[in-house]
Amino acid sequence: MRNMFSLIANALCRITGRNVAEQTVSELLIDLSELVRVSSGETQIRRLPPEPPPELESEPIDNTAAQVVASRSFTDFTPQVTFSIKKCDVHGLEEGPPDTSVLTRDQGLGFYRCMQTIRRMELKADQLYKQKIIRGFCHLYDGQEACAAGIEAGIERTDHVITAYRAHGFTYTRGVSAKEILAELTGRKGGVAKGKGGSMHMYAPHFYGGNGIVGAQVPLGAGVALACQYQGNNQICVSLYGDGAANQGQLFETYNMAALWKLPCVFVCENNRYGMGTAVERAAASTDYYKRGDYIPGLRVDGMDVLCVREATKFAADHCRSGKGPILLELQTYRYHGHSMSDPGVSYRTREEIQEVRTKNDPISMLKERMLSNNMASTEEFKEIDIEIRKEVEEAAQFATSDPEPPLDDLCNCIYHNSPPLEVRGTHPWAKLVSVSSS
Repeated sequence: MRNMFSLIANALCRITGRNVAEQTVSELLIDLSELVRVSSGETQIRRLPPEPPPELESEPIDNTAAQVVASRSFTDFTPQVTFSIKKCDVHGLEEGPPDTSVLTRDQGLGFYRCMQTIRRMELKADQLYKQKIIRGFCHLYDGQEACAAGIEAGIERTDHVITAYRAHGFTYTRGVSAKEILAELTGRKGGVAKGKGGSMHMYAPHFYGGNGIVGAQVPLGAGVALACQYQGNNQICVSLYGDGAANQGQLFETYNMAALWKLPCVFVCENNRYGMGTAVERAAASTDYYKRGDYIPGLRVDGMDVLCVREATKFAADHCRSGKGPILLELQTYRYHGHSMSDPGVSYRTREEIQEVRTKNDPISMLKERMLSNNMASTEEFKEIDIEIRKEVEEAAQFATSDPEPPLDDLCNCIYHNSPPLEVRGTHPWAKLVSVSSS
């Protein structure tokens, strides 16, 4: 016991810079407590115990010192680190985003929580689909979480986002809860679109879906950007599409109009390397998607690194707000699931390829390792966040399987914003609908 106390005392003295012989244990504890920072925010850290009364000093020395050491290791984190990130390839630009990124501890934990929630939510959707609780089309986003989290961090909440049918991640980053997203997937009243939109049609303030027609959201996004320009509100629109949609003719028409009118639009190609079941090399004569805008400048970005995506998005947003017109980002990313739940995802690529990306280039693991290796968080802290997220997603799934479906009478509601016409596809809006399905 005496040897253990001696080791702890020496450790405390190395931290405080005092001599063992010159300090009592109580004095060492007081000095150490002045060095320990108590973090604020979501993670609540236990404060140091008060100094024991003199008559108890001889007995609880070992326990108190151990508590102090444990408390310090849990709270004395590096608050901010500047990381080197992969340099972007540029097109039509004299310079691109910086090749360094400053990350604070709170930002890092926020990115981790966001991406891990999307990952767990998508894995739960996979499970519910295989149980035939989720029906129809369902395109999962796991593997691409850094794109949604990084873009959201690089724009303002008042900016606008429109994307394709792989929309669950952006629905979450735009402020919709996992509970509302999963309930929408299962077609329940508590869903974000009241159970009538499903996987491909989710909306939120300043978020316009989720669009099922390949590439159709790109001209719609340019229209939103035109409205921002017309209103002079200093807002921008981020219009996303996949590499599979990059060959659609309407994209090039939109590029031309956006360049002519200098629209504040950030076009983002989420290049996950496969359009449905076809590798990009088999579908496109040029896979340099960031150059496809011709006179529109472009950036090719590491889409698996949330910091790269954030810095590139900030750069692009500033470009648009300064009146220079549109810009195009190609985010090189990867989807772990197939194109949709009907696609096993291994007929056109190997399981080994998927596993290699998971092992070497996973966006969540890379962020976690960065923070751990720079003393920005502890393994225990990440475990606590994981437990909280699992609980949140499980509760969301429970709600998504128990909440009632929307009533049949609600089918004709919300088709028009106001002043509905007398006829809605052959029925009056006030008419009582009757199910003709066999019971």
